[in-house]
Amino acid sequence: MDNIRENVSDETPEMIAFIRCNGDAAGKKRLAKCSSCEEAKNLGFLDNECQWGCIGIGSCISSCKENAMSLVDGRIVIDKEKCSGCGDCASQCPQKLISIIPREATNLIPCSSKDAESKTRKVCGYGCIGCGACVEVCPQDAVKVVDNCAVIDYEKCVGCVACTVKCEKKIIIDELHDLTKIKETVAFVRCQGGKKAKARFEALGMESCTEASKVRSTGMGLCTTGCVGLGECTKACRYDAIHVVNGTAKVDPEKCVGCLDCVHTCPNNLILEVPYKGAKVVACSSRAPGDIKATFCDVGCIGCGDCAANCPNGAVAVYDNRAIVDISICENCGVCSYMCSRYVLTEQFVPEYTYAQYDVIGK
Repeated sequence: MDNIRENVSDETPEMIAFIRCNGDAAGKKRLAKCSSCEEAKNLGFLDNECQWGCIGIGSCISSCKENAMSLVDGRIVIDKEKCSGCGDCASQCPQKLISIIPREATNLIPCSSKDAESKTRKVCGYGCIGCGACVEVCPQDAVKVVDNCAVIDYEKCVGCVACTVKCEKKIIIDELHDLTKIKETVAFVRCQGGKKAKARFEALGMESCTEASKVRSTGMGLCTTGCVGLGECTKACRYDAIHVVNGTAKVDPEKCVGCLDCVHTCPNNLILEVPYKGAKVVACSSRAPGDIKATFCDVGCIGCGDCAANCPNGAVAVYDNRAIVDISICENCGVCSYMCSRYVLTEQFVPEYTYAQYDVIGK
């Protein structure tokens, strides 16, 4: 494999400081009045906080002789042009978050959490879950998972795109590639009829999808599995890729990078991970019989079977009163969409430049 950037010769590479945290989960707001990061750490962390993350008070800043560090909105920012890589800041950090890495490094993992996946997903959108997907695909054996967190060996890393694409959480910083274009999967919301539910629950004064989903019923004239439109998923998205449109959460596939934080946030399991390629997806999750479904939703799948009966590849089937598409064999011919009287089958449209990018990375 050709190196993305030229290898440095026998010369010692220039170094720079890097903070292995990109989130706000370490109690920054609660601990903001402490006089030092050490004092804040000694106060301890709550169950819903990351005990490994940056506290954001900035004790490291005073140690920097080059004036290369600053505190911006509770986050330590390093000026690469000023940083000399001396390491003084690293010795001052009580969380041991600051690493000294080659200045030329282009792939960066901004996390040092040792927590298990379940807690990391709960407390921080930027946290590494230690899944090991990056390890499996690295052609240079440059990535390892240590104590539930991925770590890059920069003596081996060549700055390729592999770990960035495969990272399940999409938290790896890649300074050479655009995450919004280089991705294999995106999120998809299996509903397009949440308008009525959103209006009903807002009128009742409810503010969260979780709260609303616990009380809704068919007696309210609402779908019991669809989107309630209160936007918990939008708050979880770091890429501004999901918004509530006409009462229903909708993913912008061009912005979505496939981190799946929204998937794990939705209390109704409405959001799926689907291939980012031309294919058909059914925008409905209800298993209610078609005649019942038609009484409370005019855009839901009624399980009529017209799509399945006419699919030339057998990629569509009706199961539990709803159509299911086998994306692995769907050729995106469009027959099912043409036959659907309710316009439930949605195409995952992919711009031509994305196909070109797939060619570059060998997809």
